[in-house]
Amino acid sequence: MAHLAEPAAEAANRSAPRGPERRGRSRNRSLRSRLNPAYLFVAPALLLAAVFIVWPIIQSGWMSLHDWTIGDDSHKWLGFGNYTELFHDSRFWNSLKVTLVYAVFVVVGQVTIGLALAQWLRRTTWYTMLLRSAFFFPTIASLAVTGIVWKFLLDPQVGLVDGWLGKLGFHAQAWLQDTHLALPALIAVGIWKNFGFSMIVLLAGVQGVSKELLEAATLDGAGAVARFRHVTLPALRPAILFCVVIGTVNALQLFDLTYVMTDGGPLFHTESIVMYLYQRGFVDFRLGYASAIAWVLFLIIIAVSVVQLRMLRYRDDD
Repeated sequence: MAHLAEPAAEAANRSAPRGPERRGRSRNRSLRSRLNPAYLFVAPALLLAAVFIVWPIIQSGWMSLHDWTIGDDSHKWLGFGNYTELFHDSRFWNSLKVTLVYAVFVVVGQVTIGLALAQWLRRTTWYTMLLRSAFFFPTIASLAVTGIVWKFLLDPQVGLVDGWLGKLGFHAQAWLQDTHLALPALIAVGIWKNFGFSMIVLLAGVQGVSKELLEAATLDGAGAVARFRHVTLPALRPAILFCVVIGTVNALQLFDLTYVMTDGGPLFHTESIVMYLYQRGFVDFRLGYASAIAWVLFLIIIAVSVVQLRMLRYRDDD
């Protein structure tokens, strides 16, 4: 029996992988485990993001440190010279003020109107579904088309708005040519364009409020206002935060409406910061200065978003 066991042991030893071969196979298995198929599916999107998002951001940061003008063979290094000039540019500060005023009023208006409509249309019937569609319709229209339509409606000569106001006994107004009315007109159009989005998001939140909590509040004697304030509104905090952050980011990038409706006028009273960036970069061809404006706007958006997230974040005591 011993002489039969020895050949079998030798054959087993020959078939078993040696030390280096065993380590090589283990490395191959660990490499295959690391190459998760999910990374392969995400790779094309990451590549596109790197080429069309990350690299342009890095390139614009590099351009903002130079006197980068279209047509020049050399680009002089300025360091933070563009940012220093920007700090003393009164037109930049005016465009920043216009953008912030527009963003505050538009975001507050669209979230407030959207919340009111979401509370009103929370029940699902045929007419509420029809109204939801009607109120949401402006959201799917492009900003350029919206601007063209409202520029025609607000025209003092042939516009329907002044025509209706004239029938009510009011005088015609040059909405987009008056320095006191142009920005409020843009704000009204911005609210009209975006409140449907807030309505849909907040409607989903309203319909997700616990019915048990509402019934318990009713049994405790809470009225409609008390139930909304102490039950519905705290439950809507994540939805409100989402609407406020997204609305603020979009409003701070105002360009289409002011470009189509007023072209920044009258007398720069509706010139947004992106409009000023466009003017410096693609009209004056100062790409370095325009890149500095873009980076300042980028940092402002991040700072405002962080503040909003900290102020409106959901807490356990809610």
